[in-house]
Amino acid sequence: MNVKRPRAGCVAVAAASLGCLLAMPAWAQTAAPAQATAPAQGEEPKETEDDVYIETAPTSTEQGQTRMNEAFAPRDRQQWIRDTRRKAFQDTKWDLQVRSFYLDREKYDDSGSEAWALGGSLGFKTGYFRDRFAFGATGYTSQKLYGPDDRDGTLLLAPGQEGYSVLGEVYGEFLINEDSRLTLGRRGFDTPYINRNDARMTPNTFQTVLFQGLYGGDEGRPEWRVGGGYVDKIKERNSEDFVSMSQDAGAPDGTDRGVYAIGANYKSGDLSLGAINYYSDDIINIFYAEGKYGIPLAEKTKLSFAVQYSDQTSVGDDLLRGTDFSSDQWGAKAELAHGGALFTAAYTRAGGDTNMQNPWSGYPGFTSVQVEDFNRDGESAWMLRAGYTFPFIKGASVYALYVDGSDPQSPTEYAKDEYDVNFQWAVADGFLKGLLFRMRYAHVRQEGPVETDLDDFRLMIYYDPPSL
Repeated sequence: MNVKRPRAGCVAVAAASLGCLLAMPAWAQTAAPAQATAPAQGEEPKETEDDVYIETAPTSTEQGQTRMNEAFAPRDRQQWIRDTRRKAFQDTKWDLQVRSFYLDREKYDDSGSEAWALGGSLGFKTGYFRDRFAFGATGYTSQKLYGPDDRDGTLLLAPGQEGYSVLGEVYGEFLINEDSRLTLGRRGFDTPYINRNDARMTPNTFQTVLFQGLYGGDEGRPEWRVGGGYVDKIKERNSEDFVSMSQDAGAPDGTDRGVYAIGANYKSGDLSLGAINYYSDDIINIFYAEGKYGIPLAEKTKLSFAVQYSDQTSVGDDLLRGTDFSSDQWGAKAELAHGGALFTAAYTRAGGDTNMQNPWSGYPGFTSVQVEDFNRDGESAWMLRAGYTFPFIKGASVYALYVDGSDPQSPTEYAKDEYDVNFQWAVADGFLKGLLFRMRYAHVRQEGPVETDLDDFRLMIYYDPPSL
């Protein structure tokens, strides 16, 4: 039986999704904000704690990416320090978020992926017992509202267009001091090559032993963020199961290797420098470094420059591909912020003997955007981007970008161009406070013997109740 796809349906989907959200039972209406996505000129970061909308400087970071200076440390240090001084049970925080997500992608070969899901997350974290130990847990779910069997692959649902539910976080957190903590268990965290990649219904989470610390950064002192640990397993975004990091990277069945990670970031004023290394025995070693410097030009005008470098090599017995490999990519970016406007230009170049890889995260490249990463062997890419935060609609922003990619080294792959448009509105006050509406559209054109294209449309509605 043929199923008609709801193409007319952008407005209908939005209305139906909003109706689902507003029809939640009474217990949901008293819930607390759970790492809601804050409005930004480019990207969420994906989880902003405490408030759905926080006035921040515009950013061009793509959804699912983590910059080096965002790695390891909690986003609100002062709140974290205050939390350690409260009674554990009295200070337990409950986090609830409801999500509705529609995605429709028409691929280069005229096949497609389409689904509409409703779900979200519910979790808690206690205060610190004896100011030293806390524990927490988070459950996630994504259930099908619409999803033809022949249009699987959106990553909103499990394979086969099936809904799923999973206890994605169960962890303990130990305070070494007010600046340092140790996490054991299953939890989400963010670094450039291992992160939540929270760009669908549920994020990646990891089974890990992880140290994180933040030192300085107040009273004009330089800030150091440091972190390191061992990551044993990953739960991918649309999965119920935790699997070994090596298996998730693509190693043969039965291969069981984790990842050792260690890194640091230094920030002083408008200067930020950081590096991190990931080592998986017999699988891969990934080194990443990033630097950024800003120059204030006027009260509301700032010019920033950033550079990045990634190096990936096989190690040990070369179990990932059965042979040794080496690849790298470097990039540079310039941004001009003026008031609510942000203009960005970026360039990246990949080389080596294979494509760059990102099995455990969103790819951190400056030209990695909604659909394409532009990180194939021999590929170079230019990006131009313009964004604006509306002063007369609090929480509303829009951006558009264009990426021009070159032919990669492989004779069977071809140059690609991508055009993206994004509109986002995070309601900051009123009876809809806690509601995030986001619409994204991407068009990718691929050259070759026969020119082909891809279209990707996404509609997201997230709701973080104001209190719980």
